Amino acid sequence: MADLRAFITTPRQNAPAREVDERLSDWKEVYQPQPEPLAQSQAARCMDCGIPFCHQGCPLGNLIPDWNQSVSKGNWQRAYKQLSSTNNFPEFTGRLCPAPCEAACTLAISADAVTIEQTEKEIIEKAFQEGWVDAGVVAKKTNKRVAVVGSGPAGLAAAAQLAAAGHTVTVFERDEAPGGLLRFGIPDFKLEKWVIDRRIDLMKKAGIAFSTGVTVGKDLLWKDVIEEYDAVLLAMGAQKARDLPVPGRDLKQVVFAMDYLGAQNRFNARGQQQSTSLHAQARRVVILGGGDTGSDCLGTALRQGAKQVKQIELLPMPPQRRDMNNPWPQWPMVFRSSSSHKEGGEREFAMLTKKLSGKDGVLKTLHAVKVELNTSGEGGPFREIPGSDIDIPVDLLILAMGFTGPWVQSLVEQTSIQLDARGCIQVNPSFETSLPGVYCAGDAHRGASLIVWAISEGREAARAIDLRLQKKQKTILPTRGHDAYFGGR
Repeated sequence: MADLRAFITTPRQNAPAREVDERLSDWKEVYQPQPEPLAQSQAARCMDCGIPFCHQGCPLGNLIPDWNQSVSKGNWQRAYKQLSSTNNFPEFTGRLCPAPCEAACTLAISADAVTIEQTEKEIIEKAFQEGWVDAGVVAKKTNKRVAVVGSGPAGLAAAAQLAAAGHTVTVFERDEAPGGLLRFGIPDFKLEKWVIDRRIDLMKKAGIAFSTGVTVGKDLLWKDVIEEYDAVLLAMGAQKARDLPVPGRDLKQVVFAMDYLGAQNRFNARGQQQSTSLHAQARRVVILGGGDTGSDCLGTALRQGAKQVKQIELLPMPPQRRDMNNPWPQWPMVFRSSSSHKEGGEREFAMLTKKLSGKDGVLKTLHAVKVELNTSGEGGPFREIPGSDIDIPVDLLILAMGFTGPWVQSLVEQTSIQLDARGCIQVNPSFETSLPGVYCAGDAHRGASLIVWAISEGREAARAIDLRLQKKQKTILPTRGHDAYFGGR
């Protein structure tokens, strides 16, 4: 490293955020770029560990100490080469990943972790600025055709890798533009959509075809797609939302988070008229779900001019610091506040919704009760606290309680594909499903997970597909992590 004692002498410094009043008045990204000297000094905090546990935390096996060292010495082009060898889309992960690598950073045992995610973002943006990012060198073209169903991070990563191996790739997307939840689920204040468009343009130059507005299973039969292509990758995500099975659920103004977030993103992109049922202006908003999606809804409601916003979580409030049974380098189960939480709104924990009530078919009140964890082992995981009933006035209720799996009804009806006990698509260690030549990667088989897992599995599935299509023991596509940079096998 440029300064071997930087992890002692240099404190962690996060990327600067725009002022709350400014960012609530628009939909642009919250965090600003780091000045180059600051990015270099932050990268120098990396300890260059003998055993870098950040690798254990990163599903992609990113070469974190390597590119931290390159940045600290000002060798940005080398840092880009190291970063892009394991990650197809650092501009996405550098903005959206919850950074399990930072949780596993050795420095995080007793101090603030290295700003790994931010450095990743600075590397890729520097690379785009300098013109180092291109469509990529395509291997000798094969005569094999691969269909990728779904254009989220798993599908895009697989498509990029398969095209690099020389295959002809078509990506089918049911929405009107590619990107999946990156485009229609993530608010612009976390990921402006020109970032997606910039990457899609490069993929098109690499010869990847995108067929948007096409729902496989409806517009095209699954059997026809499977028969037409030499291999098929299922990367549809897990967008089946968890519902709220309580009396009053059928009242108007109860909406799913993805419908709500997607409506605003479409309006931002094209000025497409939103339904008034999907807008929070001058309304009292309640969000059920304390995770990232709920936080995204909170930031969106504040920007839409909500009168009041309350985010409710069923589980108790997490501790401020790690519990003894949650040691490093595990993901820390601690209380967190996102940029949206710092903008306003209220948060409630350990609260269970009992029923909804309204007037003339329109939601007016959420009836809830405080709960505590039930340690007795009888009667379910929660116990209601007597006398803690509460009625919350609400004009718009957003359900952000997670996802239960992928939408696979047409796939099951039209093929003999096997599902697992959760209703996700079953795969073998090579990501192949029960249908020969049909593979699956990302949330469609994992269940709702992280963007880094989606990209990692997309890359691994592409490698397995290439091995099958080439009918060889070797492939130019790398394995996870170091093998990607040091030549694969």
